[in-house]
Amino acid sequence: MRILFIGDVVGKTGRTAVVDRLPGLIRDWSLELVVINGENAAGGFGITEAIYQDLIEAGADAVTLGNHAWNQKEALVFIERAPRLIRPLNFPRRTPGRGAALIETRAGRRVLVINAMGRVFMEPLNDPFAAIDRELEACPLREAADAVVIDFHAEASSEKQAMGHFCDGRASLVVGTHTHIPTADHQVLSGGTAYMTDAGMTGDYDSVIGMQKEEPLQRFQSGIPSSRFEPAIGPATLSGVAVETDDATGLALRIAPVRLGGRLEQTVPAFWS
Repeated sequence: MRILFIGDVVGKTGRTAVVDRLPGLIRDWSLELVVINGENAAGGFGITEAIYQDLIEAGADAVTLGNHAWNQKEALVFIERAPRLIRPLNFPRRTPGRGAALIETRAGRRVLVINAMGRVFMEPLNDPFAAIDRELEACPLREAADAVVIDFHAEASSEKQAMGHFCDGRASLVVGTHTHIPTADHQVLSGGTAYMTDAGMTGDYDSVIGMQKEEPLQRFQSGIPSSRFEPAIGPATLSGVAVETDDATGLALRIAPVRLGGRLEQTVPAFWS
């Protein structure tokens, strides 16, 4: 199975990159599953129903969230009628929506998509390791799902690496989001799980993690906010990770970073080009 995961889409420039490029990537790379982190898609903070629909229409099979899940208050309501919108699994029990979904791919196969949030330097949510463990036990790879994709939205690279090893052999891909900087540690772990500490953002890299530079620079120098953060509006780099799995086991055969457009050095999976 060919899987593309696209990192945090930031603002209009990130959405434009997805809408413009994704249909062609699905066609040219014969992608069966596309997962997009959309928690920064609406002005850098949260997601709206219209934006969710735009990402689905562009080719996303699932859209994951994170700590900005509820910045757009409408998400608290429309998530209940958006079966492919997945918020962190380890939110409190009465939080609207779902933290995992079994998605049917274009070829009719089943993929379990899980979203969870880390706790180091983040909000004090429920234990993500225990929550993910329960999902993997309930819907095991090969038995109930043809592939398992986990978006671990976390600040600390150590916590992300720990989650990768915790899920090794039980998931097809564990990929980190949230820090908006693509890491260079993409690998297939010893148990067969593809792993990358952070997929990076889909946004303008002439910025401070996707935001126009002036306000973050002002705050770092003075400690005083002077205005709102606003998404940078230059050309976006579509950033993410490509994974090919073994149809017999659901485990990863290959992993490669994806960076297209914008300022960063371009890279595409050589095994698909």
